[in-house]
Amino acid sequence: MAVHRQCGGATVTRAQQPVVRCRAAGGSVAAATATATTCAPVEAGARRGPARRSAATVAGMWRQVQGCDDWEGLLEPGVHPVLRAEVARYGELVDACYKAFDLDPASRRYLNCKYGRERMLEEVGMPGAGYEITRYVYAAPDVTVPTMEPSTSGRGRWIGYVAVSTDEMTRRLGRRDVLVSFRGTVTPAEWMANLMSSLEPARLDPCDPRPDVKVESGFLSLYTSADKTCRFGGAGSCREQLLREVSRLIDSCAKDRPGEDVSVTLAGHSMGSALALLFAYDLAELGLNRGGPVTVFSFGGPRVGNAAFKARCDELGVKALRVANVHDPITKLPGIFLNEATTGVLRPWRASCYTHVGVELPLDFIKVGDLASVHDLGTYVALLKNGGDKQAAAPSVLAKVMEFVGRQRAGAVPWQDAALQMGGLVQTLGLI
Repeated sequence: MAVHRQCGGATVTRAQQPVVRCRAAGGSVAAATATATTCAPVEAGARRGPARRSAATVAGMWRQVQGCDDWEGLLEPGVHPVLRAEVARYGELVDACYKAFDLDPASRRYLNCKYGRERMLEEVGMPGAGYEITRYVYAAPDVTVPTMEPSTSGRGRWIGYVAVSTDEMTRRLGRRDVLVSFRGTVTPAEWMANLMSSLEPARLDPCDPRPDVKVESGFLSLYTSADKTCRFGGAGSCREQLLREVSRLIDSCAKDRPGEDVSVTLAGHSMGSALALLFAYDLAELGLNRGGPVTVFSFGGPRVGNAAFKARCDELGVKALRVANVHDPITKLPGIFLNEATTGVLRPWRASCYTHVGVELPLDFIKVGDLASVHDLGTYVALLKNGGDKQAAAPSVLAKVMEFVGRQRAGAVPWQDAALQMGGLVQTLGLI
């Protein structure tokens, strides 16, 4: 039984009781509610011993890689090589957004992608990525930044892309994978949106608004605000673009390839990981995943919502693997003082605090002389690919980003200048 409603100008269907399709031991497909999911057994020995682990394949354990049992047995002792390789692969697909983002104010593609959809992955050095990009996604922060980006106020910025795995990659993965990849914060307006650290009700499901489920107002604004310049043909907000395209792909897969397993994977860095988690919650809350698994791979991601938001994500079966450098301050925000770990006399307020969602995969790296590298996605990916070597490092994406921000803040009033320099690090100082 389903409920129909209008979302972003298009009619979508909300399943009242989302189901998760899981392959049982005998190979049959069973249905279970999102809160009572079972997993197919991992390939024999995949969790036991280095030699047996190395023989495992993605196709043979893809549900575990997507977190159907919260990555139990895959993170300790040591990260399973298949999981490590897959997480690094998704990190590279996010890094493609940074490589393709045009930061040149003189370019006609300024704040857009440098390349067309058909050749973007090839142009950034990933010709064999195994995905076909079906749509670019834009977001417009609903904030005003006086004296900065005067010609781009209210204008949508390219934030990422939606893609679907090719037939060849689908065979390797063991399922058809619908991917959404989000870059992190780059423009001054996005930094300002990040500073909006108050919690507000998400209210993404008009049939069941759940006012207790609250998220960071800046992330919500970025997710739900539409481009005021109509530069993209009335494409709507980031949310509306994503709901339309991902729903279309899921429905198309069900129609054209009945019986084929389909996963929805959302990957993002920093602010992008917040958008990924918001969309994962939104998709599952509306039931538009049609019972398929929804997984977030977060790289250096901040907290997004309160305890009720986390509880609802868990109830809906949304899975999130948070790859976090222990020295990365962004992963501790918002909620640097009051969060899910709050104890003692402040414990009664913990339900109102920012709370991380999902399971953490901790990394440990810092590079003297390049402190920005603690949050750099390239360094995250390099460390994963090198099996945890603390000396692994990569050129800092943040160095380029901060250079860009520096150019944009010329003439800024003092408080704005200070905010941009500190970025997300001052997001919750003195607040929750």
